[in-house]
Amino acid sequence: MTRIVRFADEAGTVRTGVADDAGGIRAFPGAPLIAELLRLPTLELRALVENTASGPAAAHEEDVVPLPPLDGLMELWAAGVTYERSREARVEESTEQSVYERVYDAERPELFFKSPPWRVVTDGEPIAVRDDSELNVPEPELALVLNRHGETVGYLVADDVSSRSIEGENPLYLPQAKIYAGSAAVSSAIVPAWEIDAPDALDITMTVWRDGEAAYQAATSTAAFHRTPQGLVDHLWRSQPFPDGAVLSTGTGIVPALDFTLRAGDVVEISIEGVGVLRNPVRAQAELDWLVVAIAEPLTRRAHRGRFPE
Repeated sequence: MTRIVRFADEAGTVRTGVADDAGGIRAFPGAPLIAELLRLPTLELRALVENTASGPAAAHEEDVVPLPPLDGLMELWAAGVTYERSREARVEESTEQSVYERVYDAERPELFFKSPPWRVVTDGEPIAVRDDSELNVPEPELALVLNRHGETVGYLVADDVSSRSIEGENPLYLPQAKIYAGSAAVSSAIVPAWEIDAPDALDITMTVWRDGEAAYQAATSTAAFHRTPQGLVDHLWRSQPFPDGAVLSTGTGIVPALDFTLRAGDVVEISIEGVGVLRNPVRAQAELDWLVVAIAEPLTRRAHRGRFPE
């Protein structure tokens, strides 16, 4: 299986390439951004990836700093209430229950902006809980990587970290519950769409580790998805262009009960069959200022990566 990766080398130069199962990386010729790759139609992108993968490895994943595979004018968006469990959880937590019941079966889905590229973290980097929210949860999701033409060219594991108590108080607080430093994490490698045979039947699992033990575990499948992914894309692409493509997180089928909340020190581990694993330590929100520095100094990210026992 090939994977499209974005990384910083020892000199701090940001590059993109194709990684193989052994961790070898072949850099794309001309050092394009991920955003530039997403300007290509699917067939052209596939040809470029396969041609690049046939060359000799110039680097190894162990020797570079992995970066979130978003850059340029890309945007990270998310969908809500796309699984029955998500509808149940939103109704349970909200003072305005009917809005979630109605949107679940409505033609128009719930779509919202989640993050610009610079605020997204990747595997091993910390996510955060808001200090003004009493109830915070991870939301494991399959994310679609979309080119500028609205074609799904790849997949990522995503964590749409959410402040349930803020959104539950009033649905109009959704942006504050969903958009803050440390609320958006994606896996570090894009699995091309042509590598996944059945994206509508992928197992999704999540474990929250606390003091070395599983504080929460659950599983679902994309087979329980209430909408079609392409239907979400069609609505996202209405009335707005995405010149560098976008990533769309498709909603969660795993939501803990109201007696569970993330704590600083937890580790969230999400696995999606065939797509990858995403592991993130949880920090207090005040500890995410380094993301601003990392815009110009990508090697800064190395100091904030978690170290997990095997």
